[in-house]
Amino acid sequence: MIATMRVPFVDLQAQHAPLREEMDRAFRGLVDRGDFILGGAVEKFETEYAGFIGTKHAIGVGNGLSAIELALRAHAVSAGDEVITPANTFIATVLAIMSVGATPVFVDMDPATYTIDPRAISAAVTSRTRAIVPVHLYGQPIDLDAVMAVAGRHNLLVVEDAAQAHGARYKGRRAGSIGNSAAFSFYPSKNLGALGDAGMITTNDDAAAAKMRLLRNYGQRVKYHHAIAGTNSRLDALQAAVLRVKLPHLDGWNAARRRHADAYAARLARRVRTPTAPAGIEHVYHLYVIETGQRDAVQHRLRAREIDTGIHYPVPAHLQEACAWLGYKAGDFPATEAASARILSLPMYAELTEAQIDYVAEAING
Repeated sequence: MIATMRVPFVDLQAQHAPLREEMDRAFRGLVDRGDFILGGAVEKFETEYAGFIGTKHAIGVGNGLSAIELALRAHAVSAGDEVITPANTFIATVLAIMSVGATPVFVDMDPATYTIDPRAISAAVTSRTRAIVPVHLYGQPIDLDAVMAVAGRHNLLVVEDAAQAHGARYKGRRAGSIGNSAAFSFYPSKNLGALGDAGMITTNDDAAAAKMRLLRNYGQRVKYHHAIAGTNSRLDALQAAVLRVKLPHLDGWNAARRRHADAYAARLARRVRTPTAPAGIEHVYHLYVIETGQRDAVQHRLRAREIDTGIHYPVPAHLQEACAWLGYKAGDFPATEAASARILSLPMYAELTEAQIDYVAEAING
């Protein structure tokens, strides 16, 4: 048996240590310029991130929830509309839909990928359906061809929730470059994380991009002249400066995550269900999620060995108290509900070591 080893769920200190000097220079430059609200750092990061994703526009906003909300508002989704989204997602996806006055309509996941089941989308379309918000969950792109085909048949908008999929690819194209717009979160533990809340919208739609820029900044084109009823959801310049330092490292970090996922699978596949990516998918493993019928016992055993884990997510969105008004009940989405009782997220970050992976695997297999 391997001696006790502390394995955190995410180790941001390990990520930041080699970047500290460059981050410090970025902070000092920002302070020296006094350029704290929008300005140069934000504009440069928006340009760099749009180039990375492969879109014409990137609009920095305050967080991932705001990114989805403002994208929907820019595309005129509002009260009376229905928006289809998976039951297997973080609540922010749902709250963003509610925040524009639309009604979330849940569908089940594909049990092989944990992402939205495209076959279920068509069945959920009604005369009030306006958009689909599919989620690239855990870092794995959805079946975008199938989702876009459904959207095309029914004349629906697609706003990709790419909050967990920075740098992931679908058939060679980045997640966030295929739908009408896409939303990213830069929460600190994401593959590309800020030092606080931050978000981004990407799009190729010129008119929508212009409206998003108004919406995030009080609806003003010129200071104190407000064209529309906007809000205050601007990407903080300090966060943009940090993210500019980190972005050139993202593909390398994602490649390391894929190597760690392969190492986990080689050690665990005979004891638990491990994730696999379909052909044409470049998974970035924001989360490494296994399934086991003994989830709670395994989690307890790992905790006793000082290994941190998570559950993403223990209560499906349709069964959350905040969604009770929608009228869903247990049993409505069996694949999502079955997974919620079996899934366990293991430590996953680029700096994870082989010794740590061995230790986690030994604790599970033992």
